[in-house]
Amino acid sequence: MLEIKHLRTLTALRDGGSLVEAAQRLHLTQSALSHQIKDLEDRLGVSLFVRKSRPLRFTRAGLEILNAADQVLPQLQHTELNLKKLAGGETGRLNMVIECHSCFEWLMPAINRFRDQWPEVEIDLTTSFHFDPLPALTRGDIDLVITSDPEPDPRIHYQPLFRYQSLLAVANQHPLASRSQIEPQDLATETLIHYPIDTDRLDVFSKFLSPAGLAPAGTRQTELTLMMIQLVASGRGVACLPNWALQPYLDGKLVTATPLGDGIWPTLYAAIREDQCDDNYMQDFLQLSVETCFDRLKGIEPA
Repeated sequence: MLEIKHLRTLTALRDGGSLVEAAQRLHLTQSALSHQIKDLEDRLGVSLFVRKSRPLRFTRAGLEILNAADQVLPQLQHTELNLKKLAGGETGRLNMVIECHSCFEWLMPAINRFRDQWPEVEIDLTTSFHFDPLPALTRGDIDLVITSDPEPDPRIHYQPLFRYQSLLAVANQHPLASRSQIEPQDLATETLIHYPIDTDRLDVFSKFLSPAGLAPAGTRQTELTLMMIQLVASGRGVACLPNWALQPYLDGKLVTATPLGDGIWPTLYAAIREDQCDDNYMQDFLQLSVETCFDRLKGIEPA
């Protein structure tokens, strides 16, 4: 009566701590997940968790299934991985390019997990601050680009990783810190600090300022997210960053963050060549990346 999907469902519910978070991890609607759990409970004749409990509490039956899941799922994943290696070979190359240093927070743990499973795959990593990575991807110079700025090209496949909200970070004492949202004209007198890439590839310009026909009073560039935060906190300017990248600094009350307009929610993608889509190690890396993102980052949503 128990199926693998049931083990994964209960595990996601435990790890997420709520139906909402579990549904996001499983890429289901909350209604579909609730129906799946209720159907399983009806088939088994037992309740699996205590409704409306905070934190979420599992019944004895739910704990039994979770215990089985913790034993079965890792072994199943290991077996599936070995089969992929037998089918496609273990060697390969994964040269990656990222657009901002804040990606390291989730990317490095994903790479570490990947190395353990594919030790023969050669891995290299660099940033795209000083060149356009997508032409290099189509030429075969690199193998994967982490980007929020996809450019239509039949040779490139864009795998969505997650959605995130772009927020404006300001000093705690800044007049904009008390605003519920930022309007384009609010930045007309500000120095905008950003990564050293073309402004048309930055959400704050392409999706916020440029459509309004406005520009900041000045700009300043830095490659380091931490340096950007230090400049903002000291009143040297403002910066637009992803909510998940800002979260540690918001928790530490170093800066204040406010939404742009009614909310700007870009999607982060992993761009690969179409001819790489069937590579087993590439598929595994993309899966590990998504899992790691939702394990480690706050405020993101399924794409």
